[in-house]
Amino acid sequence: MIDDDLLSSVTSYYTSKITQYGCTPKGVDWNGIKGQNLRFEQLIKVIQGKDFFSINDLGCGYGALFQYLIKHYKDFSYQGTDVSAAMVSEAIGMNYGERAKFKKSSNLVRIADYSVASGVFNVKLDQSNETWEKFVLSVLDDLNNSSRIGFAFNCLTSYSDIERMKDNLYYANCLEYFDLCKKRYSRNVSLMHDYDLYEFTIIVRKF
Repeated sequence: MIDDDLLSSVTSYYTSKITQYGCTPKGVDWNGIKGQNLRFEQLIKVIQGKDFFSINDLGCGYGALFQYLIKHYKDFSYQGTDVSAAMVSEAIGMNYGERAKFKKSSNLVRIADYSVASGVFNVKLDQSNETWEKFVLSVLDDLNNSSRIGFAFNCLTSYSDIERMKDNLYYANCLEYFDLCKKRYSRNVSLMHDYDLYEFTIIVRKF
């Protein structure tokens, strides 16, 4: 179970971002569209084939992943969830159409073929690493339990340049999370740390 105070602080942080910057990468705490799309490119590698699929987007923000998906796939259903009511309101206001659904929630609200989480583990604020890692594990369990075929997530990397690291961010050990996913979720796990950002992406395929 995720701590209410932790969720409250995270919600306040991201609500302030979308309020200040609107439906832009900065509104979901990314630097720009190029990096945002590069992250999406890694995450959607979890999708196999071009046939119809369903996908959950945890920490969906204003629905930027949906915007990316419609450029690459013709037939899919999308469910976005976010802890921030302001984010969900902005996403609904984008009028993406019937294929995109949005809901305020800290958990995924349906079982889909795939689930992804982009950036949800980065900003720990004043939480200890121990507390934050319990949160990460609970979210990974949710991704796993809500996905029929597989799931993907990204994290800032502990291999980041020391002088660039910030106290309010969480830098994960990619090898530890690869090991965790192999042992806890599936034998079919991919670790991608070669796309020139200070982060990594892990893909878990259930078969």
